[in-house]
Amino acid sequence: MNAPVDVSFFARAAKPLTSYRPYWAKRFGTAPFLPMSRAEMEKLGWDSCDIILVTGDAYVDHPSFGMAVIGRTLEAQGFRVGIIAQPDWQSAEPFKALGKPNLFWGVTAGNMDSMINRYTADRKIRSDDAYTPGDVGGKRPDRAAIVYSQRCREAFKDVPIILGGIEGSLRRIAHYDYWSDKVRRSIVVDSKCDLLLYGNAERALVEVAHRIAAREPVEQITDVRGTAFVRRPDDESGKGWFEIDSTTVDEPGRVEAHINPYMTTSEQAAAQGSTCSKEDAPDSVAEKAAGTGGGGQKSPEKSEPNPAIQPMLFVANPALKAKLKVPPRDKSVIRLPSYEQVKSDPVLYAHANRVLHLETNPGNARALVQAHGEGVTARDVWINPPPIPLTTAEMDHVFDLHYARGPHPSYADENGSHDHGTKIPAWEMIRFSINIMRGCFGGCTFCSITEHEGRIIQSRSEDSIIQEIEDIRDKVKGFTGTISDLGGPTANMYRLGCRSPEIEAACRKPSCVYPGICQNLTTDHGPLIKIYRRGRALKGIKKILIGSGLRYDLAVKSPEYVKELVQHHVGGYLKIAPEHTEQGPLTKMMKPGIGSYDKFKQMFEKFSEEAGKKQFLIPYFIAAHPGTSDEDMMNLAIWLKKNGFRADQVQTFYPSPMATATAMYHSGRNTLTRVRRQMRDTAEESVDIVRGEKRRRLHKAFLRYHDPNNWPLLREALKAMGRADLIGNGKQHLIPTFQPMTDGGYQSARKKNSTASTGGGGLGYTINKDGKAVALRPRPQELNEPKGDVRFRGTAPQPGRMLTQHTGLPPRVTGSAAKTKPAGNGKAFKKAR
Repeated sequence: MNAPVDVSFFARAAKPLTSYRPYWAKRFGTAPFLPMSRAEMEKLGWDSCDIILVTGDAYVDHPSFGMAVIGRTLEAQGFRVGIIAQPDWQSAEPFKALGKPNLFWGVTAGNMDSMINRYTADRKIRSDDAYTPGDVGGKRPDRAAIVYSQRCREAFKDVPIILGGIEGSLRRIAHYDYWSDKVRRSIVVDSKCDLLLYGNAERALVEVAHRIAAREPVEQITDVRGTAFVRRPDDESGKGWFEIDSTTVDEPGRVEAHINPYMTTSEQAAAQGSTCSKEDAPDSVAEKAAGTGGGGQKSPEKSEPNPAIQPMLFVANPALKAKLKVPPRDKSVIRLPSYEQVKSDPVLYAHANRVLHLETNPGNARALVQAHGEGVTARDVWINPPPIPLTTAEMDHVFDLHYARGPHPSYADENGSHDHGTKIPAWEMIRFSINIMRGCFGGCTFCSITEHEGRIIQSRSEDSIIQEIEDIRDKVKGFTGTISDLGGPTANMYRLGCRSPEIEAACRKPSCVYPGICQNLTTDHGPLIKIYRRGRALKGIKKILIGSGLRYDLAVKSPEYVKELVQHHVGGYLKIAPEHTEQGPLTKMMKPGIGSYDKFKQMFEKFSEEAGKKQFLIPYFIAAHPGTSDEDMMNLAIWLKKNGFRADQVQTFYPSPMATATAMYHSGRNTLTRVRRQMRDTAEESVDIVRGEKRRRLHKAFLRYHDPNNWPLLREALKAMGRADLIGNGKQHLIPTFQPMTDGGYQSARKKNSTASTGGGGLGYTINKDGKAVALRPRPQELNEPKGDVRFRGTAPQPGRMLTQHTGLPPRVTGSAAKTKPAGNGKAFKKAR
């Protein structure tokens, strides 16, 4: 059965969140919304704020928004907490809006890394921001955590700055920055914060807040788990640690002997046990080495090995064995390669990244230290072990706090609504959803959840979850009876964990489900099934959908769960993420093979049919991931067409800071194995890195093989790969030979989540042997159009007109000109009935 989070091995050493004596300001009570202005503070009777939180997101008082969770958690400890959301960073004045904080600043870039929030995977600036009212872009600066910290220091320079959030978590050591294409320093150094809290930081933040409130200098708070800070190399507080040097990757290899210039070639060969004589055939040399003559008889001078001659053995001195002790982990620190080393040496960068990921289990992780700077400017960035996970009781405490479950009133329109021009898309998405757990033990290399939330699952109790469903039903405006999600980072990891707390505390595996599901992992979905059934039985609840990503290799271990999910909690479509079909990229992603997907698909279709429902799986795939070859993407495209999938919005690999796949991308080394200077050219150690805009576009084009804009690029690539057999107009072909009337340019699907239809505007042409344009009429099913109601229009090339480079066609005629009879071959305008 499950090992409940309450009795986790890690929880025994942690001080409960509710055990602290409340700060004196608790007498002011609970605020309807944390104040964002002086007027709100005065209404609450406050003359000042104890803590002011600065965030790059709009303030939505909902437990899915990190700043709201942190603010309400601190409020429950008795502190007066104010929020400055999305301030104008051009000066320090907006940071003075609530006055000087009594204790410290809390700074975060928001729920996303600010660079990922603002730029696409192609480094193009986004025009939207889901965490801003009205979905308006540009409301936060690049590297927002650094900019906000600087402005806070400028506003009130003697107030401590505590940095947190996912941007701080993913940049806590020297990290590769995709947008500048270089390795940047730890954000602790760049932001000049006093303390960085990484991960879900409630436990660390509550302790730090009470210690600062007790007048303890922030520079002396260096022993809190889940924190990082700067320390001088000669600081006395850093003494007494056992330092493990991990600044290099290779021990010295075999040293070649110097050649004696006074020896002949034959003498040198003889000294090495070989020969260079022409008379010595390989067979006779082998026979001599084996001690036999040409007839296979044993040579008299080399009969039997001397039994008295034994190899030398080295054993530990028994007298010293009892004295050899491994230093305690809580006083051990691993010295990583310095910032200067990892900046100039991608191999050392890969090594440092691997060590960091090996030290992520709260049960056995050691502290890390990385030098930044040299000489008088030298500083050490210390990273304490990860925080102890929250127990179920603590998770309930955090999620049961007084959340208004909506945006701050200042964002409302003239009618007091948040549903129109001031809508916040990120809030709209989670408006009726419930977070039931934290963490993920999947370990996918492209994902940053493990680096931030950890791989230990932290689950809420059943009663707490049911209470939140009832609160949404009874209190949230606009609720129509449908809960949009019961999930978390992964929908079906609720209450799953290691069978043994002791094994869990000692484990160093990056994933519990790769290359297969660990024998010590519980896969019982019973508690989750019970919540689903109890939730959908509540009065006023019409349907509970599951919107979070599903780990299907775990789900197939529980057919009862799949049946419950498919028959009651799928709204027609279910999102899952096989990510790829080929073993090359899958091994670099640490994802299961496509066989697990096929097994889940069979169960999904079986239970859908039993329920009499027509439902579909929506698989997600990644293009251009490290370890992906052009042939891998071609095979994926063939699989997509064979299975009838036409991906609309596709995902290109995005190297987020500190992710394992990002280290592969930057270094070209497989950091899932021991990093060495000379890594073998094998599938396990070599990594095919997809760089350059053209190749990234090609991989993305394979995912969108059905988009005519991609056909010229795919034709060129398939011919170069020797797979021109995939070009043709039959069902067995990947792309056709004809080219519809398109602009031929690259078209991003992100903004509108759709592609311009080729039906109704795309009659294609080919050039016959006489050099004349011949109209092609594609099969209606190839354009996904209903037979009998398809219209094809186009303009044939006029004699003497130059064709465009991309499509071999003249520019499309649009507007009123398209309605007139074109010059040349007017028969191109046809109606297919």
